[in-house]
Amino acid sequence: MISFFMTFSDPSGERRISSDDLAAAAAMILTVPRMSEGLLFTPLQHPIEHPYKADGAGPTFALQLRFPDLFACEAALDRGGVIADLAAGGGVPGLKGLDVTHQAMVTRSFTVDVAEHPEGTTSPCSYLVHYPGPAEDLNAWHLHYLEHHPRIMRTFPNVRQVEIYSGIDWVDRLPSRREAHMQRNKLVFDSPEALSYALTSDVIKRMRADFVQFPPFKGGNKHFPMLTRTVRP
Repeated sequence: MISFFMTFSDPSGERRISSDDLAAAAAMILTVPRMSEGLLFTPLQHPIEHPYKADGAGPTFALQLRFPDLFACEAALDRGGVIADLAAGGGVPGLKGLDVTHQAMVTRSFTVDVAEHPEGTTSPCSYLVHYPGPAEDLNAWHLHYLEHHPRIMRTFPNVRQVEIYSGIDWVDRLPSRREAHMQRNKLVFDSPEALSYALTSDVIKRMRADFVQFPPFKGGNKHFPMLTRTVRP
């Protein structure tokens, strides 16, 4: 499966999109051809405790669109399509003037103990992580990460989803800037509070112990807790 990421950022970190803008973006995303699922990410309304608060509040808005294969993804990235309109702020006034980047990546999903949110869940929260890179030996870096880190991630209390995304080559005609992060990750929890509880548990010590064993790389990483809305055609 292919995940297409689009990120809308405000250098000042002050802008937020309204609920009307979010609804408009969701309605547009539902019309993307051959998309199997769309996820819309917005910053938390109130800060929570987590190990990487110094990374900031994150983007003003972000998207993850799932496609069954690369060809379906690339077909949706034409200059006259819905995604191109969003990149230019069309139909969503709150997105105009933001710094927009995009990237297509392959999706790697890992099993968790319980994937379903409890009944009544209203504010699922995703922990979005990216590694800009580069690594000295990218293959060795990915091999170590995939063999070790997901096994620890799935032990976070009540984690509902663990996904890792690897960079690929793709083509598009979008007006936004192409990104080339070597990896992204996503952990999903039932709420911001559940995310905070998990990421301040002892599991984070095992994550850090493995982190120092990573093969050499540059660029560090960034971590952002984001409210998550899912739409499906």
